[in-house]
Amino acid sequence: MTTTLTARTTAISTRTTPVTAKWRSGLLYASVAAVVACCLAPFYWMLVSSLRRTSDIFDTSLVPSPVSFENYRAVFDPAQGFGQALLNSLVVAGVTTVLALVLATFTAYAMARLEFRGKRLILTLVIATSMFPVVSIVVPLLKLFTDVGWINTYQAMIVPSMSFALPLAVWNLTAFFRQMPDELEHAAMVDGCTRGQAFRKVIIPLAAPGIFTTAIITFIAAWNEFLIALSMTNKPDMQTAPVAISKFTGATTYETPFGSQMAAGVLVTVPLVVMVLLFQRRIVAGLTAGAAK
Repeated sequence: MTTTLTARTTAISTRTTPVTAKWRSGLLYASVAAVVACCLAPFYWMLVSSLRRTSDIFDTSLVPSPVSFENYRAVFDPAQGFGQALLNSLVVAGVTTVLALVLATFTAYAMARLEFRGKRLILTLVIATSMFPVVSIVVPLLKLFTDVGWINTYQAMIVPSMSFALPLAVWNLTAFFRQMPDELEHAAMVDGCTRGQAFRKVIIPLAAPGIFTTAIITFIAAWNEFLIALSMTNKPDMQTAPVAISKFTGATTYETPFGSQMAAGVLVTVPLVVMVLLFQRRIVAGLTAGAAK
């Protein structure tokens, strides 16, 4: 009797397992599709709005009809200065990323490998500095940079951007270096390398995924920065792309150029999307490095 009951239970489980697996698989795909749609919906609407004519900007259809590129032509009107703004954003974000990576790499390696009193406190202070709102440091920095003549310069935007880029990079890279075994340096030193050579020839190549991921995150944060660039510049030829978009003007004083702003938003977002798509494998490798031993 017991054997028969067990056999029936096994048969029922065998019949229901594929159904349950299908439901779970379907639920998983539906959840992923919902998340993707939620993330891409704003960008899609921005793209659609940028392809509408000015007279159709308040149209609610999902596909623009007719498709118009007048907003993109308006963005690159020399009077807007958007091309120079893109170049300024590239310079500020690029220099900020390079400086943050160089300083954070050495700092994070020291924090991960050296043992000294107060190391945990230092790491806590490093991450705590990135929690201060940008608005709390803008006014003192504005006064300081005015006194030293840095207003309307690249360094006036790069140095404050380091206040959030550097702590983020140090924190990420410290966690990455910690999961790398000490035996790597020891083996290199046994083969005749100095500590510095072991770091340069062994650790840095192996840490490339984590460094690359940190670079992407830092670049995106610096590229999208708005408040510092708005406060430290008052000349159109020194403004970054987010600031230039906020100052777009319409045909009349009381007109808001929604179409031009949407087109400029697409142009600012596309490079980041392309960069992430091209290097997604390295980004995933960096984010998952050390997740399993």
